[in-house]
Amino acid sequence: MWLVMSDTAEQVVIEQLVGAIADVEETEPDRLDICLQDHVSIDAIQDLVTHGSNAWRLQFETQNHIIEITGNHIIIVDGQQVRDFT
Repeated sequence: MWLVMSDTAEQVVIEQLVGAIADVEETEPDRLDICLQDHVSIDAIQDLVTHGSNAWRLQFETQNHIIEITGNHIIIVDGQQVRDFT
């Protein structure tokens, strides 16, 4: 139930973010019962990813997880680095 938009570099980050949550839940991304837009602005994530500096960090909560994404291309779920994003 996650959001899919165009296949841009920014969208790849969103897909990797959803993939990281799925990894933690030990399921496939398309089996997740989560809509990221209910928890964080997708536009904000995309703006940060395309920002000229990597000196940023965004943290948000879903019903079951605390998720953090950094300007250093790291996705952290529940305090554990799950994956890097490109």
